[in-house]
Amino acid sequence: MEGQTMKLAIALLHKKLHGHRNALTASLQDEHEMLAQNGMNQPHPLWRLPRWRISLSGPWVISLALALTVSTGILNYVMGRDVAMSALYLAPICWASWVAGRRAGLLLAVICTVSWFMADLKSGYVYLHPLIPFWNALMLLAFFLVVVYLLSAFQAAHHHLEETVQKRTAALQAEIVERKRLEIAKVQSERLAVVGTMAAEVAHEVRNPLSSIILNLDLTYKEIDRFAEKCEHSPEEGHLLVDEMRAEVRRIQNVIEDYLRFARLPKPQRRPMELNKLLDQKLAFLNGEFEQAGVKPRINFDPALMTLNADAEQLWQATLNLIRNGLDAMPGGGELTVSTWQEGGHVRLRVTDTGRGMTKEQVEQVFVPFFTTKPEGTGLGLTLVQQIATEHGGHVECESVPGKGSSLTIFLPVHKNPDMHFSGIARPKPTI
Repeated sequence: MEGQTMKLAIALLHKKLHGHRNALTASLQDEHEMLAQNGMNQPHPLWRLPRWRISLSGPWVISLALALTVSTGILNYVMGRDVAMSALYLAPICWASWVAGRRAGLLLAVICTVSWFMADLKSGYVYLHPLIPFWNALMLLAFFLVVVYLLSAFQAAHHHLEETVQKRTAALQAEIVERKRLEIAKVQSERLAVVGTMAAEVAHEVRNPLSSIILNLDLTYKEIDRFAEKCEHSPEEGHLLVDEMRAEVRRIQNVIEDYLRFARLPKPQRRPMELNKLLDQKLAFLNGEFEQAGVKPRINFDPALMTLNADAEQLWQATLNLIRNGLDAMPGGGELTVSTWQEGGHVRLRVTDTGRGMTKEQVEQVFVPFFTTKPEGTGLGLTLVQQIATEHGGHVECESVPGKGSSLTIFLPVHKNPDMHFSGIARPKPTI
């Protein structure tokens, strides 16, 4: 009976979930909006099963069921054999079995049988054979036991079905969120492809003239010295102007290099690598920058981290961008923590700072190309980090609290086959 009930419930569940999944595939956007209106944590109305809400705990229910059993036994004794009272014993048995479990139901079944047996003996009825009341009590006990087992089996099937529906609902909700994220990534990748191509062309046309400007500024610097010697004037004012122009040209060159690095990002050359060892070696070269910025570095590496099949240089480039973003967010000093660990089939690399943090609106725009909160930023640093992570089959998440700091985490999937990866961002074709 229990097996048939379970099979029927699971079959109905699979049929309903299969139909709903097809509907999701046909209209993912409509389903996402519906779930957003109803709340992501609420199950679908068609799947919601009725819940029995009982505020009393198991011991209290057993105590009340025992009191009800005693009351029924007294009433059975008072009414005698003129009124059938056996069915009333099912109330405390079913109540205890549903709320407190099968053992409580079996206990109440035995107590109810004894109560009925004592009331029957005290009634003074004379049977044809002295063993008949014992036989009746045994049959009543058997009936009670069957009820307890059937009810507990139904309850187990109900709870199992409820848990299965909740798990499938959560899985579908997670799939909806993931598909929505992939749709956004696809749209963004198309924009990045166009922007990357344009940036590469513009950068190529501008980089060579900038080099000529730098060379001419150096010559102008020397000419100012010669002119100052002839005229017996101080060359400091001329030097200051040339230095300012040179600094602005250098800044433009850095911006162009960022554009080119973004547009020229090559396909990852995956090789087995130890992430902890790579970070440990590279971070040692940044101690000077940490001291100059007044930042105390901390590391928290998982020693049991698995070997990755990844491009070491690209991962370090992404990590370096996160570290420098953290340093820029802490102009007055602070702490910067680099952590690694493995969870849920992903190796996670997190950089956390104690800087000024970002608002919720800024966090939503942080991976948009050319969006920046820094006066001299290009807005491509975190976009490049996201592109590197995506090329490795992963993604980047940002968490930030204004006034307390930010955490950016790179998720890298652990693949047994290094050739298995997914690239969700189209790479702009370099034109240089």
